[in-house]
Amino acid sequence: MEWISDPAIWASLLTLTMLEIVLGIDNVIFVSIVANKLPEVQRGKARGIGLSLALILRLVFLSMLAWLIGLTNPLFMIFNQEVSWRDLILLSGGLFLIYKGTVEIREAIKGECVGENSTKPASFGLVIAQIIVLDLVFSIDSVVTAIGMAQHLWIMITAVIIAMAVMVSSAKTISDFISKHPTAKMLALSFLVLVGIALVADGLHYHIPRNYLYLAFAFSSIVEILNLLEKRRRDTPTYNDRSQNDQ
Repeated sequence: MEWISDPAIWASLLTLTMLEIVLGIDNVIFVSIVANKLPEVQRGKARGIGLSLALILRLVFLSMLAWLIGLTNPLFMIFNQEVSWRDLILLSGGLFLIYKGTVEIREAIKGECVGENSTKPASFGLVIAQIIVLDLVFSIDSVVTAIGMAQHLWIMITAVIIAMAVMVSSAKTISDFISKHPTAKMLALSFLVLVGIALVADGLHYHIPRNYLYLAFAFSSIVEILNLLEKRRRDTPTYNDRSQNDQ
């Protein structure tokens, strides 16, 4: 029970939990965007399955630390560059995220150009398959980060569970917001493409600090919120306008 009075353990748990929440943002955004392509009655179920699988995969990987660390061992060399299983997973996941984000952006622009307000519902099985692929990639990235920051397995597991609880509780709110605001959806898709580029870079051993990505996303989100507030002000009749209409 010495851990209760050890401030270093509590600081490690708090820091890792906050980091896991931040790293889970891209996971929630992807699940929300993909789930929104389903009929409304299936969206909640898809989000629940997707985030539950994300939690299960993280816990499974944490219970297989020796195997997960082994993923960083070199498999072969290309142009004097070592390539491991982790590199291949990050490369494939990053390329998939870039492809998916680009396709979604193209569909959104095409829909706006032809005046379409709705798209054909996607297959439930296809949506879940896409979520599983990205859950796998995000889980490996998340667990590798946890291993580097904490020495106790129970701290890693606790941090992951708390972070996933926050993600589950916020998923519907994020999903509804993205669904109601097309410009916010475009921002989220652009962020996913950026994350995909970062994953590809990691797979090629060119690490892009995640702080830069999330700082850029936070700044863009603030600008988007200001734009939405300004749009709401323009769309809301002023007192003088209402008085003139009454006259």
